[in-house]
Amino acid sequence: MSVNLTAPSRESLKPVAGITLGIAQAGVKNPGEDDLVVINLPEGASLAGVFTQNRFAAAPIISCRKRMHSGVAPRALVINTGNANAGTGRTGEVHAESICSALAEKLGVSPMAVWPFSTGVIMEPLPFEKIIDALPAALNDADERNWAAAAAAIMTTDTTPKGHSVVREINGNTVTVTGIAKGSGMIEPNMATMLAYIAVDATIPKPVLQVMLAEIADNSFNRVTVDGDTSTNDAFMLIANNRPDSLAVQSQADVNFAPLRDAIAEVAVYLAQALARDGEGATRFITIEVSGGKTRRECRQVGKAIANSPLVKTAMFAGDPNLGRILAAVGYAGIDDLDISRVSLWLGDLRVVTQGGRDPEYIEARAAEIMAESEITMLIELDRGEAVDQVWTCDFSYDYVRINAEYRS
Repeated sequence: MSVNLTAPSRESLKPVAGITLGIAQAGVKNPGEDDLVVINLPEGASLAGVFTQNRFAAAPIISCRKRMHSGVAPRALVINTGNANAGTGRTGEVHAESICSALAEKLGVSPMAVWPFSTGVIMEPLPFEKIIDALPAALNDADERNWAAAAAAIMTTDTTPKGHSVVREINGNTVTVTGIAKGSGMIEPNMATMLAYIAVDATIPKPVLQVMLAEIADNSFNRVTVDGDTSTNDAFMLIANNRPDSLAVQSQADVNFAPLRDAIAEVAVYLAQALARDGEGATRFITIEVSGGKTRRECRQVGKAIANSPLVKTAMFAGDPNLGRILAAVGYAGIDDLDISRVSLWLGDLRVVTQGGRDPEYIEARAAEIMAESEITMLIELDRGEAVDQVWTCDFSYDYVRINAEYRS
């Protein structure tokens, strides 16, 4: 079940020149299911990344962080699902590096040019030999048009593959941006998401690409939460193919920087919202906008307090206008000098709270009608500044408990 989210087709996800994706069945997830993806990068490509801030970072994340500053040009990303290779200690790191070495040997590149990623059950030994055995099949399947198949292959509890493309004309250049992501539960990213990969047909040096990625992550994946849990395996990677005749962005001050960033951000926002739309058992997609804060960080702090409240999320599932739960979340969000007499709340176009109390013209039946819709917007006005921010989330249904209770079954 997902909320107004459809699987991308092979045709809807546009190829990014020189980047190929190969899919295989390694037998890590379930027999007969695709669970291995290799993304091949052209020589000279740039790669930027942001990763989980969870202190129990998975072994592949540790390997990726080493590669961030190695100076070795990236040539491939290898992704498995079904096993997170997290909570596996030093043995897990050895297994991740063994996969990188095996793929590097087949590609004729340095092991440091191969970046590993895993997702799935935590604290289980990674069957790395199965992954190594399946690498030839993934390489033989490599194709620029395999983005949709790759989106399906990296899913765990997702019900719908997630992918999006945009094509933009920027300064006389046609630019293609294509991305995929996976994630449904254990979602509150901190400078990353569950797993997301976006590629762009442009020339961008790695330092500039990293700056661009950080801005995009902050305005997309860092605004989404399903359940308040930050995964051990979160990673968001941005690839520039660096073709000689592609649009070039040489610095943050470059005239092409902002329009290209915005095109990539459009894909990232779509994918981030898709995570909430496909939240485990989700029946409603919820946008929370907080305005009138002193800072954007303050606004996001309030938005996430509401979005992560089990009481708010269960009320949304029930369609129950028990909206005092929202005010309670605003109150415990951590703004010590908040003047509650200036707080207002809207549910859709209905004002529920004014001057810190129930609006005299509030009609509960109208609130119930709004909450019965599959997409709901809340607006909280703090009236203490000019800052605005948004958070995207979903409700908690019975299925959320069932899915997570049965996850290893």
